[in-house]
Amino acid sequence: MSVLEMRRVCRTYGQGASQVHALYEVDLTVQAGEMVAVMGPSGSGKSTLLTIAGTLEDATCGEVRVVGQDLSRLSANAKARLRRRSIGYVFQDYNLLPGLTAAENVALPLELDGVSGRRALLAALRALGELGLADRPGHFPDQLSGGERQRVALARAVVGEHQLLLADEPSGALDSANGESVMRLILDACRRGMAAVVVTHDAQLASWAHRVVSIKDGRITGQTEPGSLIAVQRTGAGR
Repeated sequence: MSVLEMRRVCRTYGQGASQVHALYEVDLTVQAGEMVAVMGPSGSGKSTLLTIAGTLEDATCGEVRVVGQDLSRLSANAKARLRRRSIGYVFQDYNLLPGLTAAENVALPLELDGVSGRRALLAALRALGELGLADRPGHFPDQLSGGERQRVALARAVVGEHQLLLADEPSGALDSANGESVMRLILDACRRGMAAVVVTHDAQLASWAHRVVSIKDGRITGQTEPGSLIAVQRTGAGR
């Protein structure tokens, strides 16, 4: 099942001589259970790809479907419901609510979607524990390090029944050991059926993905498919 489909997607900013093509005729399909890593230099369009896939901004042209829904046909409220119920997003700046504890930040989206407070809290504690934060659920964001805040943001993105995970440099603030823990949790979510798109600059962490997509100047320039060297590296990494 295709969870994310992007067909000839473009994103243009500005007009005339100042016009910038952030994405140009991008085609990308991500299946349920698949992790796709997106790599490319700064300014190549990686983050724009995620924000469009996550319904946070609209494509200038082309078609985007998330869990079968054509985003161009959805109202702002319908997009918000789709994000809450189906999409987990890990932002570079974390986007944690400062007045809530780590556990409350993770549990909040579940509660907003009708899960009981107790069940939401248990799911939050389990996800935090898997990311090495079992002793931090009662801490507020300003009491956590950057790496800890990043892991809380990831825990929030993978709990519940999200079908699509979008992660923008999820290991950027982490050391190598915690970076691998993050990728392991994403891969575990994929084994449960979630589709994931992960932007990263780290080739070693990208090797955890089932497929690596290269992007430059807003265009997809290549992909490594399962069975390639990347897949061999992932198998040989002792996981």
